[in-house]
Amino acid sequence: MKRQASHDKDSRGAAWGTGLVGLGLLLLTACSSSQRVLDLSPRPFIRRGEVMAIAEAYTRHRWKPTQANVRHGPDARGIQVDTPDAGYHPVDGTVAGWWLPGRWNEGLPYQWGGFDTPTEFDAKVKQGLAAGDVYTPVKRAGLEAQVSAEAAGIDCSGLVSRCWRLERSYSTRELPGLCSRLGNYEELRPGDILNTHNAHVLIFAGWANPAQTQVSVYEAGCHPTWKVFRRQVRREFLEAKGYVPLRYRGLRD
Repeated sequence: MKRQASHDKDSRGAAWGTGLVGLGLLLLTACSSSQRVLDLSPRPFIRRGEVMAIAEAYTRHRWKPTQANVRHGPDARGIQVDTPDAGYHPVDGTVAGWWLPGRWNEGLPYQWGGFDTPTEFDAKVKQGLAAGDVYTPVKRAGLEAQVSAEAAGIDCSGLVSRCWRLERSYSTRELPGLCSRLGNYEELRPGDILNTHNAHVLIFAGWANPAQTQVSVYEAGCHPTWKVFRRQVRREFLEAKGYVPLRYRGLRD
């Protein structure tokens, strides 16, 4: 039994090492290319290392907006658009925006219903579209009808869908249909997700401490940061909020 366990451990280590090589190559492509082109074409299967590399590339994406990318008002269809720029000050007193026109910013901004690749986002910014569009209760109530075609960025489920190389954006209501539910949080591995129905989803990046009380995640954040970033969250908080551990059936080691 000990010999078999050792063999399994070595096999998992070799597989993860292969994944890390792929991760490094993907990040090298993303960081060295002036276009920051990521291969996000749909695939039936994806490896964990690739999921992590894509998520990290979204967090590190650098872009330079202008004042033309600031928007606070209705679009042509009457949908309210509010970019998370530093001048954004919501009337409810919640966290304001972060990005600055005329300067390099890091991390793709959050957009309700967004599903842009970094390349698509850059092209839309050059066209003068709104750089992001924050979440509001009105948007939650309206779902897809509140997605503005005049904004660019990505939302939480859009990020998961891109990292898994899905052919379209699957909502937090749809993602469970692509997954197997894990028995507990201890079974989570990088590339799995923590999902709340019709609310929010996080990509599990690993445990932040040996006691497994702090979870490291990637997300296209609402509060407190309106962009794609990596952070640590208390496991107790996630369990209290009902985040369900799920594993995409197309995920491979």
